[in-house]
Amino acid sequence: MLLGFIAIGIGMAFGVVLFVPFVAISYRRRGGLGLGRTLLWLSALIYFWAIWTYTLLPLPDPDAIRCVGAITDPMSVVRDVQTALAAPGNPLRHPALLQLAFNVLLFVPLGVFVRVLAGRGIAVALAAGFGLSLLVETTQLTGVWGLYPCAYRFFDVGDLMTNTLGAVVGCTLALVVPRSLRGSEARADADRARPVTRGRRALAMLCDGLAYFFVGAGVSVAVQFWLQFVVGDRAAVLDGGVANAAGTITASALWLVLILAGGRSVGDLAVQLRYTGSRMPAPSRDSCAGWVASADSARFRCSADCSIPRPLC
Repeated sequence: MLLGFIAIGIGMAFGVVLFVPFVAISYRRRGGLGLGRTLLWLSALIYFWAIWTYTLLPLPDPDAIRCVGAITDPMSVVRDVQTALAAPGNPLRHPALLQLAFNVLLFVPLGVFVRVLAGRGIAVALAAGFGLSLLVETTQLTGVWGLYPCAYRFFDVGDLMTNTLGAVVGCTLALVVPRSLRGSEARADADRARPVTRGRRALAMLCDGLAYFFVGAGVSVAVQFWLQFVVGDRAAVLDGGVANAAGTITASALWLVLILAGGRSVGDLAVQLRYTGSRMPAPSRDSCAGWVASADSARFRCSADCSIPRPLC
């Protein structure tokens, strides 16, 4: 249960970091931000981290590990099945068979993501399943790439086979998803004018807030590193005032330049909002007539003089 919460937490943290570019790409390729597809991409992020948490964590005490070898016989999978079938009782409850089933199920979502999000078929799912499983198994074989003196979990060729099978099964099952909902190709009507709703404006403000925070935080961290390792001013690092001021000033200046030069903030650019007929400085201002035509296609009307800033996709 704890490993699941760790995967969810890390996945959602990365989702927040990648949210603004995700919104921008979604609006340019699909003309909007769909809730279902957004949740599916978030699920893919959480799934990726779940693979690592369930296969590598918890990390053991280096002094308490027991070195193990590698299982390189591909027929070990067949023997596990034979052992489960020959054992007394229900073979479906045998640990060996349950482990095989878990290895297959663990990679079924990967095949679904390959089909639905990437729009690829079984060949790509097979390659993705094998590649990701090989990376996990190699990480275990090398003791987390040298972090430990030896492997504390088995490198198992059987796991490679069952994981890859799971990805293929998932890709096949995803055929039930309508073709119109699969893939990442740009929609033909992605650049069509659409109504500017309150939700779209709120999304732009959310993107502005997140982008502003990450720009400021990134600059602050960079300044802290500079003060610590270049200047060597430990007192300034502990105080944090210089770094915080640098981050705030840099982010504010960037937003000011963007708005004065182009008339749009980062959030406006992400959701493709632009303002015409306003007194805001812009490199090239559209005419009122042009605004009326575009707005009409989006079921909006403008005032006669177009003196009030109005959003337009």
